[in-house]
Formats: sequence, structure tokens, C-alpha cells
Amino acid sequence: MNANPVISVNNLTQQFGKSVVLDKVDLKVHKGEILGILGPSGSGKTTLVKAIVGMNSPTEGDITLLDTKIPSLKVISRVGYMAQSDALYEDLSAMDNLLFFAALYGLKGKAAKVRAEEVLKLTHLYEEQKKPVRNFSGGMKRRLSLAISLIHEPDVLILDEPTVGIDPVLRQEFWEKFYELKSTGCTIIITTHVMDEAEKCDRLALIRGGRITALSSPEELKKQSNTSTIEGAFLYFGRSKDGE
Repeated sequence: MNANPVISVNNLTQQFGKSVVLDKVDLKVHKGEILGILGPSGSGKTTLVKAIVGMNSPTEGDITLLDTKIPSLKVISRVGYMAQSDALYEDLSAMDNLLFFAALYGLKGKAAKVRAEEVLKLTHLYEEQKKPVRNFSGGMKRRLSLAISLIHEPDVLILDEPTVGIDPVLRQEFWEKFYELKSTGCTIIITTHVMDEAEKCDRLALIRGGRITALSSPEELKKQSNTSTIEGAFLYFGRSKDGE
């Protein structure tokens, strides 16, 4: 395995006006790893992943993704991104949404159609492919958003609270897919505020007030904080950071 991290965030500070949203964040993510970013709403999770995919330009610091400094159009075709809010064309069918986004990544014709059918099957939407998205339930829209993020077979997948608003069965199916992608060498970052999901990650970055308060495996974080739950670890490291 390549020793170089797939994602490297160095001394990242993100400021909007006078508000400091991220404060000197350092983070490295390796090939085939699932990294969870755990924190409450407003802690900086979304700002961090947007910076990693190049949607925000850092106030200070730098980010390297797949050996390329971000922002860069060069690596976009190798990254899949699923936002908190579904960015779908409601008047188009599921298939037409997929073909539209496939074309943005340079996939066209038969190859695009074949790949669209693959991800529709993966997300259990194959039978619904001709339906207008406006008739989809919230869970179906989340599944389609995941399918779109996978359409171009990315090396890196960045998912911003991908399971919000979906039922437990579908959440489990999502995680089965994440593990399958991990086994192929795909590097995954998932933001969440759900503690049981945090347990499923290889490592967790606990974020609070724009700062990473701890970074390790779920088991190690519980051990270091002498607690039996990730919630207990999060509270422990949050308190210790606040007391600095």
C-alpha cells in the first residue's frame, strides 16, 4: 500500500468574516480507510469536507488529495461527493439524473447506461429508474444521491451525513455498500452525529467548535477516555479540549 496518505489536511483554518469555522485542523486519511468525522451540528464537519473536495478555499493551510493540491479540477473525476441535501433534478427520471451526472464525468453512450444500471441495482432503484424523482420518497432520493456519487467509480468517496432521514434497514444497506467499497481500496470519509454509525468506522475524528479534539479508532478513543461508549469519549475529549 502506498505510504502516502490519500488525503492530507495541514493546519487548515477556515474563516467566514470574523467567524472561525475551522481552527488549525490536521488530518490524514489512507487508502481503503473509512474515516468518520463525528460532531454536533455547527461543529465544522460540512465545512471540512467541502474544503477537502475544493468547494471552499482555505483561509490558511493546505489540502492534498490524491497527490494533488486542492482545489484542482484534475482530481474531481476521481472523487465522489454526496451532500447533506439531495441535489437532484426532480422532473427527470432516476436514470436521466444518472446519465446527466455521468456525462459531467465524461461517461457517455453505452458505457454510461451500463454503469447507471449497475448503481441503480446497487441502491435498489433499478425497478424505479423511469419514475420522475419528484415522486420518490426521502429514502429513495438518498439512495439516488448515493448512486450518483458512485457513477464514475471514484477512488475517494466523501459523504456528508448520508444516512440522515432514512430508516434503519436502509442505513444498514448503505453501510454494507461502504464496506464493500472499502474492500476494493476506496477511501471513504463520512460525517455523522449518530453514535452507533461512528462505531462502524476504522477511525474517528471528533470535532467540536472547529477543532479536532481526538483522532483514533473507536475502541482506542473509548480506552483513552475510560468510557464504554463513543458518546462518553466525545464528551470526555470535548471537556479536556475546552479546559486547555
